[in-house]
Amino acid sequence: MFMNQLKTTMLLAVLTALLLWVGSLWSTAGLIVAGIFVILLNGLAFFFSDKIILWMYKAKEIKEKEDPTYYHIVRDLAKRANLPMPKVYVIPTMTPNAFATGRNPKHGAVACTEGILQLLSKEELTGVLAHELSHIKNRDTLITAVAGMIAGVISYVAVMARWGAIFGMGGDRDNRSGLIQLILIGILAPIIALILQTAISRAREYLADEGAAKLTKDPKGLITALRKIEDGVKHKPLTFGNAATSSQFIIQPFRGQALLQLFSTHPSTQKRIQRLEALKV
Repeated sequence: MFMNQLKTTMLLAVLTALLLWVGSLWSTAGLIVAGIFVILLNGLAFFFSDKIILWMYKAKEIKEKEDPTYYHIVRDLAKRANLPMPKVYVIPTMTPNAFATGRNPKHGAVACTEGILQLLSKEELTGVLAHELSHIKNRDTLITAVAGMIAGVISYVAVMARWGAIFGMGGDRDNRSGLIQLILIGILAPIIALILQTAISRAREYLADEGAAKLTKDPKGLITALRKIEDGVKHKPLTFGNAATSSQFIIQPFRGQALLQLFSTHPSTQKRIQRLEALKV
């Protein structure tokens, strides 16, 4: 767990360094404008993203009497993890998947699809929900928001750099040095930022897997659940929602995403299973 936390810290540091480097190549004023704009957008997303994603996937909050098994698993795991009881939701689709949301543990929520509730055994569902509660405990919404904010500033500056190149803005860009700077800022920097951002997302998935195994004292339930969910998504991918929310789910929910692992928000299921099998809990 320490190594995954360290990896996240290092990736965030590299992402921040990339931002500072981009700022040194571009004008300070442009960087400040981009920073203010993106921070405002990400601030709004941070405070309202839970409501937005639950609305987007038509999630319905349920009470204990509506699905006692699901509700009791969440409640028992929350007690074990020393977390406030999160709100519990069901998503009306047979695609098997689940996600957690909420800007902090006090505002936590877990959502399971109807498909996953029907597909998994109680042990497997416990593994999945332990994974989602680990995301809440680790404050992954905050971490991904910070990473997204930094990457967003870099991307916004890149857009300004490309427009600057088209309209001859940003000073004397006729020499070779100026052209190289525009290429670095406008093309390469956002690609590198995306790679770092998705690497952070993958590290948080590994961390949540490990947290789930330690919370349940047995990774077998999560291992078999991951296999079933991946197979279920292949046969019945999500047909509504937004691909930008893919990182929220335990398995990427849409068809044909992230052909290159480098740009994937999730590690491969096989790698996740191998790590879980190697754990000593």
